[in-house]
Amino acid sequence: MRIFRLLKILYIAALYGLDEFFLAHARLKWLRTTVKIAFFWRRLPEPRAVRLRKALERLGPIFVKFGQVLSTRRDLLPFDLADELAKLQDQVPPFSADLVIATLNRVYGQRYDDVFPEFDLVPVASASVAQVHFARLPDGREAAVKILRPGILPVIEHDIALLEVGAGLIERLFEDGQRLRPREVVAEFAKHLHYELDLMREAANASQLRRNFVDERLLLVPEVFWDFCDREVMVMQRMRGTPVSHVEKLREQGVDIPKLARHGVEIFFTQVFRDAFFHADMHPGNIFVAPDGRYIGLDFGIMGTLTEVDKNYLAQNFLAFFRRDYKHVARAHIEAGWAPADTRMDEFEAAIRTVCEPIFDKPLKEISFGKVLLRLFETSREFNMQIQPQLVLLQKTLLNIEGLGRQLDPDLDLWKTAKPFLERWMSEQMGMRGLAKSLREEAPRWAVILPQLPRLVFDALNRQDQSPLPASLSKVSRQLAWQNGLLSLAAVLLGVIALTLWLKP
Repeated sequence: MRIFRLLKILYIAALYGLDEFFLAHARLKWLRTTVKIAFFWRRLPEPRAVRLRKALERLGPIFVKFGQVLSTRRDLLPFDLADELAKLQDQVPPFSADLVIATLNRVYGQRYDDVFPEFDLVPVASASVAQVHFARLPDGREAAVKILRPGILPVIEHDIALLEVGAGLIERLFEDGQRLRPREVVAEFAKHLHYELDLMREAANASQLRRNFVDERLLLVPEVFWDFCDREVMVMQRMRGTPVSHVEKLREQGVDIPKLARHGVEIFFTQVFRDAFFHADMHPGNIFVAPDGRYIGLDFGIMGTLTEVDKNYLAQNFLAFFRRDYKHVARAHIEAGWAPADTRMDEFEAAIRTVCEPIFDKPLKEISFGKVLLRLFETSREFNMQIQPQLVLLQKTLLNIEGLGRQLDPDLDLWKTAKPFLERWMSEQMGMRGLAKSLREEAPRWAVILPQLPRLVFDALNRQDQSPLPASLSKVSRQLAWQNGLLSLAAVLLGVIALTLWLKP
């Protein structure tokens, strides 16, 4: 099957003239004449970016989704291609009602209409890997039922294998191939795509996000009905609202649009920096607005996560950007290993200042984060910075946030909205409140470890005394060991005192 899929891909690539992307490389220039003769019948009136987009649409939903991810990698693509790929949307025909019924009957081991007293076989949404139907549960609650597209896994496996081959060719043929790490980008894409195929994982994502926003002040997340969930079926609370893209309708409902835009920024930064767990597919089709003006989140198949290291460095970078402290930005990149250790900080600082200084004190309508990211990626190429594949989803989400904010309130001052939140977060993480929080979290572990430290120190000293060291080193070694032991015991005593004071009612 893979050979037939490969032949189809090659045919579509030839039909849309995608060979020009590879033949542009100097190592393959000898093939250009041969290809021109072989495809003398071909007419290519449209620009290459349009042809690439149409080819991906023709190849199917997996290539469309990969094109969407690529559109966020402006370090990897020229600007015209990134802009055109950003237009890709999942417009996939729904699968038949017979397949819906067959999947539900198999998953539940009984007829679907015995499980759901009411079930609408006409889907309300259809995407690349699943579609959604409305239903009613036996206890009368309204539900949305998401069903995995039958037979999608083999198609995905074959397409990912071919993408991996293409990524390997990019690494070998192109000068920037190693630095851009295309195979890691494909691996990151494949990982999240496989996550989307397990609807139990998506249900768990929704449950976690709902718990993170349990006060429901900013964001509403549907409740998951676990008794009805399976790897191929996810059943959740039906949510009612207006798509966030219908701005005029929201105004008619009395929604405060500028406030909605500010809350969108706060939700994003809360997810990223408070929880390190964020919705990474925030296009308008997945965001609704409740009648009272609160956001409703939908579709939790793609969620981004950050390590504590990445989260802290990103927070420092954002805050330094808002304060225009470009030296701190440069230092943070070098210390994180994102820029080579031998990078000249003054030159790096000047390059970052050149990119960022023009965008401050401007409303969102006058800022293009796409262009800013492009300039930053050009800077990263100049300083041989390593691309961070784990941040691909965050880049994609940032661009989604830009589009959403621009649509809601072009006069939104992103800097003034985000800066207080980040300063408060940094204070909680790095200041005295952060220290107190860390002590509270670590106290139970230290309560177990501290009583064992004297014995561990004693055992270490005994082993040191029994080691066959030369006589000239043995005395010095024992002295150091006893000094370290005394310091350790002092640390134990201080720790016990601090723990006692901390836990004292």
